[in-house]
Amino acid sequence: MRIISGTKKHYNLRFPSNVKLRPTTDFCREALFNIIDLYFDFEVMDVLDLFAGTGAISFEFASRGAPKITCIDNNYVSVNFIRSESKKLNFDQIIATKQDALKFLQFTNEKYNFIFADPPYDYKYYLKILELVFERDLLNEKGWLILEHSRENNFSVQPFFMESRKYGETWLSIFNKKY
Repeated sequence: MRIISGTKKHYNLRFPSNVKLRPTTDFCREALFNIIDLYFDFEVMDVLDLFAGTGAISFEFASRGAPKITCIDNNYVSVNFIRSESKKLNFDQIIATKQDALKFLQFTNEKYNFIFADPPYDYKYYLKILELVFERDLLNEKGWLILEHSRENNFSVQPFFMESRKYGETWLSIFNKKY
């Protein structure tokens, strides 16, 4: 796993192999960041990375200049890895916290330009994520929520749905308050 672009381009992230995760592929991350680059200015983004896992999404945002990145994961190994790598890379803008994603969404008072959620594909509470983000008004005016999921999920009938894109076996569904 590598950082694709920015100040730490080509840096390899070596997550412990004894932890089972399904990180977002380099191919999918590159496509995701090409889309984000068209609509956002990285240097003014407040980012929330839910189910952060390896932190690859957060490290990519930091490398591209995002000033504030909040990582939430319920796994100590993931959180400790993100903290350790952030320190090595001098990414002081990354804050990693061990917490349940839904509980975090229920209690945060922050607003974000971008929320990325990559739960396990068999996660049963995708719709709860949508509900909490939009009912609690956690996105800034032009902010986006992106859910990473498998083909078994179809969010096209949900409020605020913009579009879905497929990258290999991975789907990204994009949501925005304007839709």
